[in-house]
Amino acid sequence: MMPDLPLDQIRTLLAVVDEGTFDAAAAALHVTPSAVSQRVKALEQRTGRVLLQRTKPVRPTESGAVLVRYARQLARLERDAWGELGLSGAGEPTRVSVAVNADSLATWFLPALTRVPGLCFELHREDEDHTAALLREGLVMAAVTTAADPVPGCAVRPLGRMRYLPVAAPEFTAAHLDGRPLPDALPEAPVVVFDRKDDFQDAFVRRLGRGAAGPLRHLVPTSEGFLDAVAAGLGWGMVPEVQAEPLLAEGRLVLLAREWMDATLYWQQWRLDSPALAALAEAVTATAASALRR
Repeated sequence: MMPDLPLDQIRTLLAVVDEGTFDAAAAALHVTPSAVSQRVKALEQRTGRVLLQRTKPVRPTESGAVLVRYARQLARLERDAWGELGLSGAGEPTRVSVAVNADSLATWFLPALTRVPGLCFELHREDEDHTAALLREGLVMAAVTTAADPVPGCAVRPLGRMRYLPVAAPEFTAAHLDGRPLPDALPEAPVVVFDRKDDFQDAFVRRLGRGAAGPLRHLVPTSEGFLDAVAAGLGWGMVPEVQAEPLLAEGRLVLLAREWMDATLYWQQWRLDSPALAALAEAVTATAASALRR
């Protein structure tokens, strides 16, 4: 017979993960840090698993992520039930946590949120190749991701393709490319990348038959900043088509090749009968249908 999972212990585990420390969770729950520690320890003993990595901030282990996801789904269903009963009088808005990549956030995603008034959004910015990990850890309820295979307990919808163009400032092109064949020039030229996980520029160079983009890399971890850095001549980069086109028309950017790379995006969310999640999914897919390539 499986042991039951006491709600106070489950909610305490979720609070520790959300708040980042035992002390902060204690303050949020209006109990002592000792009580928080005892509840988590009792849950670990009950499950026979270590549930938290005692780091700063605290992170769930693989087993802990299963229970965090369960706790967050339970809280979502509880709020929906109170709402349907007309008893959500505490005044707390319905909160939905979503992982989304920076380029979607800077271009098409925010208008989707305006289609669902009354929800409170908690957005987690993460690379589109890694947003699904936040779903697995139970940190978010939904994600814009490149992962077509569903995370356990999640449903998947295709959104469309986001096109990226290889571009640079005209003065950069004159200084670093100077008419040389692109496969020879790009591996030596300065490049702008989003962060150390950004492999998009390297993938484009590999498509040209070379190993990787150049060693001189400028890390610019915002979508708008990335575009500004390329337009300023710091390096070349793969820029979303919707951001690049106005600057190409103005002559502030030049297209390095009549080639592109597409990122196929998907919407993954928990398999819950939740009106809030269902409304958000409809808004996101409708907005993506008009903003992304099919």
